[in-house]
Amino acid sequence: MTKASNIPIENNIQVCPTQEQASITTAHLIADVIKSKQELGEFAVLGLATGNTPKLVYQELVQMHKNQGLSFKNVISFNLDEYHGITPAHRLSYHRFMRTYLFDHVDILPENIHLPFGTWELNKIEAHCAAYEAKINDYNGIDIQLLGIGRNGHIAFNEPGSPFDSVTRLIDLHPFTRNDAADEFGGLDKVPTQAITMGIHTIMNAKRILLLALGKRKAEIIKKTFESEMTPQIPATFLKARPDIEYIFDTEAASLL
Repeated sequence: MTKASNIPIENNIQVCPTQEQASITTAHLIADVIKSKQELGEFAVLGLATGNTPKLVYQELVQMHKNQGLSFKNVISFNLDEYHGITPAHRLSYHRFMRTYLFDHVDILPENIHLPFGTWELNKIEAHCAAYEAKINDYNGIDIQLLGIGRNGHIAFNEPGSPFDSVTRLIDLHPFTRNDAADEFGGLDKVPTQAITMGIHTIMNAKRILLLALGKRKAEIIKKTFESEMTPQIPATFLKARPDIEYIFDTEAASLL
């Protein structure tokens, strides 16, 4: 893969010709943070996403590790979310996703990997979420946060109705989100009804935020996000509170802007 040639349409928006090139651009931005922190002898604290959107990003980071010597030994990772009620070994858990697409292929130290666990009993989840927030704070926050966007405007699993001041917590999944996952799980009845997610406040506290959107299916929500006022009904609109958010789209995702 080679670095993309992008079309900036605003200072904080880059539109790339293809999904691959948008993903490459995103991967290089993350790699630059890792390398700059290495030069300072510091940890690079990454906020990581799952789903179809970041797969090519992780593929490029793996290639950079294998072919260009990009080390992940100074990386601390925090994932955005995890389904509640499935084990880390489940084929669709985000623990497994991250191992499959990134962690098993780079030299990140296992003790530096952090993801919410979806197997806690309900009476222990609040403490687990508080501990997750505290661990992020222990590392002085997230240096660069990668986000996708759901077709109903969710970021992480902050579904419509999520407040701006929300932190890591258990949340009920929106029917729209569950329907989108039904085929992957083999039926709507098999899709978890809840998830543990970083909150909007947690995400917004990251030092740098990248939102990556790919494909025609995301064009409508991207348009709606940019045209709407900030509202809990479209959680992604809260990103407008940070004028330094970096948006990276392919031409299809940006087609309605």
